Amino acid sequence: MMRYGQGYLIAGLVCALLPALASAEPSEERYTLTLFHTNDLHGRTDAYPRLVSTLDKARERHGDGLLLDAGDIFSGTLYFTEFHGQDAVEFMNLMGYDAFVPGNHEFDLGDPEAGHDELAAFFEAAEFPIVAANMDFSAAPEFEALLGESLAESPDGGMIHDGIVVEHEGERIGIFGLNTEDTPNISSPGEVSFGNYLEAAEAMVERFDAEGIDKIIALTHLGYDSDSSVGNDLLLAQHVEGIDIIIGGHSHTRLDPPTLVTENHRGETMAPTVIGQAGEYGEYLGVMEVIFDGDGVVVDVSGELLAVADSEADPRAAEMLAPYTAAIESLRDETIGVALTETLANPRHGDGDEQSVRANETALGNLIADGQLAAAQRVEADTLMALQNGGGIREPLAAGEVTVGELIAVQPFGNRLTLLEVSGVELIETFEIALANAPDENGGFLHVSAGTRLTYDSREAPGERVVTLEVEVDGSLDAIAPDQAYTIATNHFTAAGGDSHRVLGEAYEEGRGTIVGTTDWEMLRDRLLELDQVPYAPQGRIVDLAAEGNDE
Repeated sequence: MMRYGQGYLIAGLVCALLPALASAEPSEERYTLTLFHTNDLHGRTDAYPRLVSTLDKARERHGDGLLLDAGDIFSGTLYFTEFHGQDAVEFMNLMGYDAFVPGNHEFDLGDPEAGHDELAAFFEAAEFPIVAANMDFSAAPEFEALLGESLAESPDGGMIHDGIVVEHEGERIGIFGLNTEDTPNISSPGEVSFGNYLEAAEAMVERFDAEGIDKIIALTHLGYDSDSSVGNDLLLAQHVEGIDIIIGGHSHTRLDPPTLVTENHRGETMAPTVIGQAGEYGEYLGVMEVIFDGDGVVVDVSGELLAVADSEADPRAAEMLAPYTAAIESLRDETIGVALTETLANPRHGDGDEQSVRANETALGNLIADGQLAAAQRVEADTLMALQNGGGIREPLAAGEVTVGELIAVQPFGNRLTLLEVSGVELIETFEIALANAPDENGGFLHVSAGTRLTYDSREAPGERVVTLEVEVDGSLDAIAPDQAYTIATNHFTAAGGDSHRVLGEAYEEGRGTIVGTTDWEMLRDRLLELDQVPYAPQGRIVDLAAEGNDE
């Protein structure tokens, strides 16, 4: 998702462009807007004490400014597993955020019965407004009391708006929020729906213009240069003129200095749009000073990312953090009674590995799928196989005593086991979707449980790669029958269509899915406890004929 080369190339043009902008004939008087911004903390609550200090120093140097967060506070650590964002919002209130846009991971805890109670509680606790121009929360009853007016002047904390108007040094600033349209594929939004980001942005620019507001910020969780088929910040800047500043997240990109876009998608000169993003995990605080002329046009910008590690922890924030850390350390250090003699790896191509959990069978992926199958068969003995998406396996399991914390780090999303009734045709089509990117990575790549053998050929066109799909029955492998019905098991995220698994999602929507309760990391724990000996190598369950040595 992150292509730093492109980001730095475009960002590198800023220095060359700024003198030309700054030398443009000024219109009457100039106004400087100072912004501080963060994104993609992903449960790193322990980053806040130093982040607070960094913000204090930045305010001393740059003066007062707006503080914005571009989403994905949820998911990724034991803090989140234990406190579901209620810890993070306390620190965000302390820092005095002015606006927040939900990211895709804010919807990870979506439950078909309870909805998004944890996210609603996060919003309720927030002393800052939520901006969500291309998100519709109206069909989800847990958010009913939090739905504010579409465009709010002097917005209240915790309320959801398409856009807001805030005042900074006598100027009215318009802010609206956008989240990736891909959220239904990569999270569990349930009744919350997502509209086209360009259409939503154009509508908001028009509304702000009608209110006489000529300084407009898009607070986005689209990604800087992410998949163009679902949109990104560069495309937003190039296609929707009138946005002065984009503060983004999702791609975890470090833009230092900010990017300046001065040409639209047709290559024509346009009023400049500044794009900023501050990396990930609270490691940086973004600082930006944008100068406007009297007509509300950007004429200069300066900005940098401040390394949070260079600051000491704020004493008050450190005191606030202490009880949260004590609670998660107790959970983290609890051993389960299993010791590994070797590390169960979780390889990724981006780490230099030839194999990847998102493209190849792994021993850890096998264990997870086997744990799901065992749990499923305790509920439904005829469950044929279990599937685990590679994108849901986040960390390796290190050699030594296995702890609860390590298991949760491997599977941090708290997904519950789900049974699905599918036909053989649907099952084969599901594996075609899983293999569409092979041999490249795909979060929807599926690991399979013991007794299943998948043979494919990545040289063939997507949709035509499955050669055989077989399951062991009474000691022999039987091919999946296209017209036969089967019960399979997977996590709820995948069952509901996550990672582009639309075939499974359609089956679930048709009422052919049943959540049976157990969470993902608990099933892995139970599987490890059941084993006399842990297998540390793949077992040939998934075979690519195009791979060296497998050409038949």
